[in-house]
Amino acid sequence: MKKKLYKSSDKRIAGVCAGIAEYFDIDPTIVRVLWVVFTLSGGAGLLAYLIAALIMDENPGYVG
Repeated sequence: MKKKLYKSSDKRIAGVCAGIAEYFDIDPTIVRVLWVVFTLSGGAGLLAYLIAALIMDENPGYVG
């Protein structure tokens, strides 16, 4: 079975970091901290997050 990358229902802003964490089966806090470090070290993290929030699909298994 292939894994697919979706935005998570465990949202803080748009669910991107939690979706990446679910895909790689790691804690979402780790991904969020790495995103903050990436953003503060050059600003490209913000652009990457916005692009990911626009192109990632919602999780079809989430009802809410």
